[in-house]
Amino acid sequence: MPNSIPQLSFEFFPPRSDEQRVNFERARDRLAALSPAYMSVTFGAGGSTRDRTRETVLGIAEATGIEAAPHISCMAESDEDIVALLDGYQAHGIGRLVVLRGDRPSGSGAGVFPYAVDLVRFIRKRYGDAFRIEVACYPEHHPESRTPYDDLKHFQAKVAAGADGAITQYFFSAESYFRFVDEAHSLGVDVPIVPGIMPITNYTGLARFSQMCGAEIPLWIAKRLKAWDDAGDRESIVAFGEEVVTGLCRRLLDGGAPGLHFYTLNRARATLALCRNLGLEPRRAATGS
Repeated sequence: MPNSIPQLSFEFFPPRSDEQRVNFERARDRLAALSPAYMSVTFGAGGSTRDRTRETVLGIAEATGIEAAPHISCMAESDEDIVALLDGYQAHGIGRLVVLRGDRPSGSGAGVFPYAVDLVRFIRKRYGDAFRIEVACYPEHHPESRTPYDDLKHFQAKVAAGADGAITQYFFSAESYFRFVDEAHSLGVDVPIVPGIMPITNYTGLARFSQMCGAEIPLWIAKRLKAWDDAGDRESIVAFGEEVVTGLCRRLLDGGAPGLHFYTLNRARATLALCRNLGLEPRRAATGS
C-alpha cells in the first residue's frame, strides 16, 4: 500500500425520525474518530429533504469539527432557491459541496438546471472559488446514458465547468475503476477521482439499489449472497461482504486511488471494520453499530 495516508470521507442521509437520529449521531461520532477529510449528506428526490439535509450538515460541523459537505441538486424550483441555499451554507462556513443532478421525484420534470454541469457552472460563476465542488462519475455505466463514452464526456464537461474532484458510484470490480481513471486522464481530466465504497451487509437491499443505479454485482458475489439470504444466514453475508470489500479497497489503494468514500447508510460498524482491516482505524475508534 502507498505510504501516503488515503483520504477518507463518509456519506450519510438525513434522519427522518428520533430513532434514526440516534442511530445517525452514534455512527457520525464513531466515524469521526477516523478523522475523515469530510462527511457528506444526501439530498432527497426533488429537494424533498432540503431542511433536514441542512440541519444534518450544520450538526456535523458543530458536533465534530469535521468539514461537512451538503449534496446540492439541480431539482430546485428556481435560481433563487439555489442562491438562498448556498448563501446560507456560506454564512455558516460550509466550504465544500457535492453537486449532482439529483433524482427526479415521480411524475416530475427536470429542475431549474437540466444537468449537474449546468449547476457547477452556475455556482462557479456566482461564487467563484468559495466552494470546493465534488461531482459524481460512473466507472461502469449511468443507467440513463447511451454509452460509457457518453458518461466519460459528461464527467469531462463537469470538470471543465469547475469541479475540483469526483466521487464514483460504488462498484465491485477494481478494473472498472482503473480503466475509467485511465480514460479520464486521456481526456485531460486531472482532478482526484475517489472510489465510492458500499459495505455489504445484506443482499436484498443491495440488489435492489444496484439495479436502480446501474451498479453491477458480479455473479460470483451475487450467487453467494443470495444463497445465504435465502437461508436467513446474515452472519455469513456480513463476513463474506467484509472480506470482498476489504480486498477491493486494498487493490484500489495499492493501485493509486487517492482515497475512499464510504456510503455508510448511517451505520458505522461495517465501515469501521473495513477501515480496521485496511489499517486506517485509530485505536480510539469503537466498533459498535
